[in-house]
Formats: sequence, C-alpha cells, structure tokens
Amino acid sequence: MAVRGWGGSIAAAIGIAACAGAAQLGLGYGLGIITWLPASDRVGEAAWAASLSWAAWIAATSTVAGAIGAQRLTDAADTDSDPPGATFLGRVSLVVAAAVGALVTVALVAVPARAAVRADTFSPQTIAAGYAVIGVLLGLVFATWALSSRAAASNVIATVGWLWLLAVVSVTEGVVSGGDQSPAQLGVWQITSGSDAFWFRDYLYWPGAALALGAAFVIGALVARGPARDPLHRVGAAVSGIAGPLVVASAYFLAAPRLSGIRAEQVSAHLLAPYAVLAGLAGSVLVTTLAQRADRSLVTVPTQRAQAGEPSRDRVDPGPATDDGAEAVRTPVATPLWPAGTAPGETPPSPPKPERKRRFGRRGNGDGDA
Repeated sequence: MAVRGWGGSIAAAIGIAACAGAAQLGLGYGLGIITWLPASDRVGEAAWAASLSWAAWIAATSTVAGAIGAQRLTDAADTDSDPPGATFLGRVSLVVAAAVGALVTVALVAVPARAAVRADTFSPQTIAAGYAVIGVLLGLVFATWALSSRAAASNVIATVGWLWLLAVVSVTEGVVSGGDQSPAQLGVWQITSGSDAFWFRDYLYWPGAALALGAAFVIGALVARGPARDPLHRVGAAVSGIAGPLVVASAYFLAAPRLSGIRAEQVSAHLLAPYAVLAGLAGSVLVTTLAQRADRSLVTVPTQRAQAGEPSRDRVDPGPATDDGAEAVRTPVATPLWPAGTAPGETPPSPPKPERKRRFGRRGNGDGDA
C-alpha cells in the first residue's frame, strides 16, 4: 500500500468495520438472537450468556472484516510493490483503523443492554459494553493474522457466513415449530428438542456436536486446499483451519469462563468450541499433507525409473559447453518412431560411396604410385 493511499485505506477500514458491526447486530436484534431480557430467571440467565457471546464475537469479526476489506480494496487499486517497512506500517494502520470502526458495536450493545436485570451488578450495560470492547481487542489479534495469511482470512470469512446461516436456520425452525424458543447459541443448533436420547450424560448434545465439528473440518479443508498447493504458503495453509473456530472459542471463554450456573445447552456449546478448533486444524493439516505428498510423488517417480535403469521417454540433446566447461541449457528432443528411411512407403537412402585413398610419393627418387 503506497503512502499516498493510506488515507483512503484507513477510511475504508473504519467504514467497513462499522458497517459490518452494525449489520450483524441489526440482524441479531431483528431475529431475536441477541436479547437483553429484563428478568433474572433461568431464561434470562441463558439469554444473557448467549448475548454476551454474540456481542464479543460480532465485535471481533467486525474488526477482522474491516481490515480484510480495506486490504483487498488496496491490493486491487495499487499494483506497485512497496518496501517491507511501508507494508508493515500499512497493515498496522489498517488493523487500528478497523478497531476504531468496530467500536460502534460498543454503543449498539450498551444501549439495549440497559433493559437487562442482573443481581450481580447495578449496571448491566457496562458489563455488556466491556465485552464488546474485549471483542474489539481480540479482533486486533486476528486481524493482524488475517492480513498476513490469506488462508486465515478466508477461513474467518467462511466461518462467519456459516455461523449466521446456522443461526438463521435455528431461529426459523423455532418459529415454525411454534414451541418455546431457546436462545440461539453461537455456532450450535439444537436440531431436536424434548428428547433425552440425543444427550450424552445430560450436558453434551451430540447432533449439535457432530454438526459443529463437521462444519469446522470441512471449512478448514476447503479453505486450505488452494494455498496448500503453493510450497511457500503451505505452513500458513496448515494452521489456517483454527482461525475461525478460535474466534468462536475465545468469545465463549469470555462470556462464561466457568461453566457453573448455566443451562445444559450452553454447557454443550462451551464444551464443543475447543474441539471445533481441533477439527478445523485437522481439516487444514490433512489437505496440506496430501498436497505435500502429491509434490513428492512427482519427484520420486523419475528418480525410481533412473535407479531401475529404465530408458527415459525423451532423449535430451545436450547443448554446447560453455567456456567454464558447464553444459548449456538442455533441450528435450522427441525420439522418432521410425528411423530414417525405414518408415512404411519410404525409399531407403542409398549408401554413401567409399572414398578412394591415394598415396603420393616423390617421383624423383624412383618411387611411384602404389
């Protein structure tokens, strides 16, 4: 990013982060995913913990979205290569600007949270706003990583899209069923309700676990598939699978560092978050390993043929030697199927005439022709 374009890039980062935060919170409030209930019963406690998780996650992902969006716009508009120092300063400025834009989530969380009733504090809006601020700080770390690794950035974007799709489906299913709708958990969908057969020891909902772990694995594998083909970006592709799930796990840890006092579905969601990180890592590492093995097979096959003494399919025409004795660039020459003059319907060339050798002597000394 050129120095002359920093002003526009910073403005773009602030605007994109602010729009991303406002849009996500608006969707959450509109669908009832984020609710600040004026009650301190079990339903209110569940809604409070779920809303804090969503608030921290939205603040973090808005920061990442602002930094990524500004970087993509800068790369599309600027084709000049910048020095490493300018590139580093450009990334830092984008991350800080995105964090400034994502601070809009603090106000959008604090104002509605005044309706909540908490026994442990007289100012629930302050607690909710604090979680949004912590989410923005968390987004600074992930935005820095996302600007350095396109695979990590793609994983965060894909995870955000998947989690919102899952939340919309969960809310829609609850509205259609007409029953008591529980708060939508971040990254978990309770597919069945009212049945104890799908619970493991009353705190782990295994259909939701299979869906969350499978989605993290698939996203990690699909996102890492392209970068894994490039040996220079293979390490980043291998660890990119943890980017999106790690943001979710961090939001859950911030919302409820201790699992006591929360409902069973929330315990299941909190327990699944770390394992989703491992599932995403497994998917990206698997794809990277397969890509590395494919590269090794391309090198091993010619080596094995050479060791077995098999002739090469193409003969190589060595170029002329250079002044220092090294060979020039070798050009592969295709071997003809028929030797010269032996192809069907072709007249073989006539053999060359032998040259006559003559001996010459000195006639003055009596020597003649032999």
